[in-house]
Amino acid sequence: MTLDHSMSTALPILPSDPAASRGASPVTENLLDLAPDAALTRLQGWLGERGEPAYRAAQIFARLWARPVRGFDEITELPKALREALGESFHLSRLTLSTRQRSNDGTEKFLFCMHDGQLIETVAIPDGDRLTLCISSQAGCALQCAFCATGAMGFQRNLLPSEIAGQVRELRLLDPPLLPTNIVFMGMGEPMMNWKGVDPTLSLLNDPRALGIGARHITISTVGVLPGIIALSERPEQFRLAISIHAPSDELRKTLMPVNTKYPLAEVIAAAATFDRRVTFEYVMLGGVNDQAVHATQLAQLARECRAFVNLIPLHPGGSMGFTPSPAPVIATFARALRARGVETAVRRSRGLDIAAACGQLRTERLGRRVPVATEIDGQIDEA
Repeated sequence: MTLDHSMSTALPILPSDPAASRGASPVTENLLDLAPDAALTRLQGWLGERGEPAYRAAQIFARLWARPVRGFDEITELPKALREALGESFHLSRLTLSTRQRSNDGTEKFLFCMHDGQLIETVAIPDGDRLTLCISSQAGCALQCAFCATGAMGFQRNLLPSEIAGQVRELRLLDPPLLPTNIVFMGMGEPMMNWKGVDPTLSLLNDPRALGIGARHITISTVGVLPGIIALSERPEQFRLAISIHAPSDELRKTLMPVNTKYPLAEVIAAAATFDRRVTFEYVMLGGVNDQAVHATQLAQLARECRAFVNLIPLHPGGSMGFTPSPAPVIATFARALRARGVETAVRRSRGLDIAAACGQLRTERLGRRVPVATEIDGQIDEA
């Protein structure tokens, strides 16, 4: 699919960062991969070895995330010798901005290139005084949901914390900066199958010493990977959980989402029912597939079992993978049926229709569908 540039505005591309293009240094440590406490402990130990005052650790850490810099040389409040020493012992990885597009509705889509040439997508969605950032947690996805462009490209690898939270960091480094109020893990990949990377990222996003975004403004979306739901529930912060349901019965769901074989609906709903915060059901409306009256009845029953809020999502035509979007009147009727059964329901407004904003669509156009990595061999899938 080609982009309709007549309906979107292509913005200037930022110059590539040399450090990002040559990849991570084999001999220095990337401070951006460490959770806040770990980074501060590491800095304090390093400073102590050099005979530097301990307060310098907080000074340096503030310039990693809260007031980010492109390199240590920009931390001008530090002595030059200390900046040079930091650069010899550590590095700050960058994501190279490959493409930036702006929709007529204000939605912006960013395609970032990582050091190994993998591309990931980030979408910024403005709504009044809110700016929601949809971030990726994997390059590609192993789950192969039938209607998802990301699943069609196959799984390539997990992202590191510096690459997940780094998407937020890079937007802070823009001129003018983009400062999100909300974060949703609804970009490329299944977050709960990269818990090793997502867990410290949540701390970086939420900690006031780092990016400082409130836990209730951070939502982790999963197809229902049970170990991940449990791990998230064990964290003390009030992070939000969204479950991609997309079909209200095992029979239908397994035809759309192969993961349902491993994690059937009954187990997913039971886990959602024990989650101590309100759960959202994400439900993409597929014309003639999951949008009939019987489906509304079944979905309402599931939602009542775990007191879930239902978010109905019009299928993005750009990433439809051969499916047909449900017509607007059908979606409206479906929503009324849910509300009539006591289920709080919203219909998500389609955004970025003119800029290939379906998840994975822009990356696929740029790279094509690469051969998936055999995840059972490379050990990249890290369930919580």
